[in-house]
Amino acid sequence: MSEFVGRELGVSDWVLIDQERINAFADCTGDHQWIHVDVERAQRESPLGSTIAHGFLTLSLLPDLTENLGLLPSGAAFALNYGTDKVRFLSPVVVNSRLRVRVTLESITEKGSGRWLMKTNNVMEIEGQEKPAMVADTLAMIFG
Repeated sequence: MSEFVGRELGVSDWVLIDQERINAFADCTGDHQWIHVDVERAQRESPLGSTIAHGFLTLSLLPDLTENLGLLPSGAAFALNYGTDKVRFLSPVVVNSRLRVRVTLESITEKGSGRWLMKTNNVMEIEGQEKPAMVADTLAMIFG
C-alpha cells in the first residue's frame, strides 16, 4: 500500500445538502443556531442570503462519501475511525449545494498485530466553486 502514498485514491459522487438534511443534523446534535435552521431569518439577515450547513455536518459526511472509493487495502477485514490531525472549514456550504470529497493517501504505517494506521487528506469540494468547503486529514486504523 505504501506505493500509493501521495496519490489520489478517488473522488466520491456528489451529495445534495438540502434543508431537510441540515435540520436532521441540527436535531441530532442540538445545534439549532438560526444560520442553519431558520430559513426566513437567514434570507433576511445572513450575508449569504440563506441557511448554511453545519461545519461538523460536512465533516460527518466523510464515512458515507468514502465508503465506495475502495480505500481499504485488499485483505483488510475492517477499519475504525482513529481521529483527525487537522480539520479546516474554508467555505460555507449554502443550502442546496452539492458536495463531493477528493481523497489522497498521506501515509500508511504498520502498527503490528495485523493493524495499519492510514492517514488521508480529504478535500470536500462544493460544485461550481474553486475554494473547498473543508480540508481534513483523517486517520483510520485498518485491521487485517
